[in-house]
Parts: sequence; C-alpha cells; structure tokens
Amino acid sequence: MRKTYDGKVEAVRGLSLRIEAGECFGLLGPNGAGKTTTIEILEGLLTPTSGSVSIFGHAWSDNPRQLREWIGISLQETRLSEKLSVRETIDLFASFYQEPRSAEEVLDDLQLTEKADSWVGKLSGGQKQRLAVATALVGNPRILFLDEPTTGLDPQSRRQLWEIIRTFQKKGGTVLLTTHYMDEAERLCDRLAIVDHGQIIAEGTPADLIERLGGHHVVEFEIGGNGDGQISGAQNEPWRSLPSVESVRNEDHTICLNVREPHLTIPALLDAMKRQGQQLEHLSTRQASLEDVFVRLTGRHLRED
Repeated sequence: MRKTYDGKVEAVRGLSLRIEAGECFGLLGPNGAGKTTTIEILEGLLTPTSGSVSIFGHAWSDNPRQLREWIGISLQETRLSEKLSVRETIDLFASFYQEPRSAEEVLDDLQLTEKADSWVGKLSGGQKQRLAVATALVGNPRILFLDEPTTGLDPQSRRQLWEIIRTFQKKGGTVLLTTHYMDEAERLCDRLAIVDHGQIIAEGTPADLIERLGGHHVVEFEIGGNGDGQISGAQNEPWRSLPSVESVRNEDHTICLNVREPHLTIPALLDAMKRQGQQLEHLSTRQASLEDVFVRLTGRHLRED
C-alpha cells in the first residue's frame, strides 16, 4: 500500500501487513512515520494511491456500509458534546448502527453506570476516554481501532482501559492499537509492526523482536570524567569485546550493553575499568524491552519528535 500527497510527499511507501482475526496488533513508530495515514486508509477515511485493503474479504469500494458496521474507532482525542449525558451520548452512537449493543451493557462494561446521567463535560479525563471507547464498542464491532487510547491518563485509568481491551479480545474481537507507551505494547499486543518513513522495518511478537535485538538483558553504566558526556564510537570498542556482549549504544552520559549473560559481562566490565583506571559512576541491569528494540532500529526513542 502507498499513499502520496500532492504527487510528491510519500506518507506510506509500500507498506504491507496481515492482521489475524482475534489478535491485538500494535502499530508503533515515531511522529511522521505514516501510522495515522495507514490507519485512516484501513478505516476507510482515505483512499490509497496504490494498493488495496481487505477486511474479512471485503474492500471499502465494494461494501462500505457493511464495513462500517464491523469496525469501531476511538481516536486519541474524541470531541463529544459536553451538554449531553453519558447515556444520551451512547444512545446517540448506538442509533448509527443496525444491531447495536444495549446502552446498559456498554455502561456496565466500561464502568460508567454510576456516571450514566452525568454531563460529559463533568467527567474526569479517564472517564471521558472510557466513554470514547464506549462509543466505539456500542456498535458491536468485530474490529476495534484504538489510536493512542491511554495518552495522558493516570496509571489506574490506563489499567482500566487495558482490561476493557483484553475483555473485547477474549470475546473474539480484533484490535489495532497505536501507542507511545512501550510497556503498553508489550502487555497488550500479540504481534506488532514498527513503522518508520512509511515502511515496516520490523514485525513480530514482542518476545521475538526483543530476541532479535541480540540480548535478553541490558547493562547500563556511566564513567566518571567524560566531560560533556559525549562518547565516541572508538570509545565503545573496549566494551564490544566483553564476554556475552551483543551490541553497544550510547545515550548521552550512559553506555548501554545488550548482553545475554550479565553475570559474565559485569565482572569483566569491572576488571576492564580497573585496568584502564576509569571511575564507575553508575551501574544497573534490566531486562531488554521493546524500547531497546525501537532505539536500535530507528536511532531514537518512541516519544521523541
């Protein structure tokens, strides 16, 4: 699939993917990577310049009404009428569909029953986001598109939405999720694709992508006396030869080693620093994460512009 604007700006540059029914699929990428354009094409809001989209064997050009019955969409920021009640809002969206779910059922699932008669404008941020998801679920969709559904939410509200997503999936629903939180992608997604410059640069399960990174663990350390903290590639060479090290990268003052067996790497690291007369300022170890995969593939963190 490709999408070009004004004949020169390539937002999507030959992206191809298959999402299985019943799975939660994550689409990750930095700002401007082409995620939003891709999702809007899948949702039928944009027409691709070339390529095609098939949803349960149907194309948007063939049966758009049926496809709209099958999908539910929750945007990053959904603008709802603040002078309607929660129940009135859900009833309004239910009226758009031929076979909607009951408002009472959706209110209960989204933990909004107590707020059913409250104005939308009086809801908290987490409650508004749950209501936005409720408007996507009331049509009884088979596929749920969620564009950064937990951005700006407190930890408790985030976990409440995670449970709502898991419940929808357990009932056989398919979820396409975009998020700027790597822990969210690791917890929710069965598979995911990392998109950059309009193309998929990696695809697989979270565990598979971390495995491909070349190390299950990350050893992070800082060396005293580095001045402005900028470390050259040549200064990385002593660390590449340490036991069990698969790769090395620098983040400001910190050197990060992707390793398979930290119990072999750390003693050798300390010995090497002692021989070189260097001072260790900080040392920590942790499990490798999707964030490490993303940084290695794109050269920047997901939340960087």
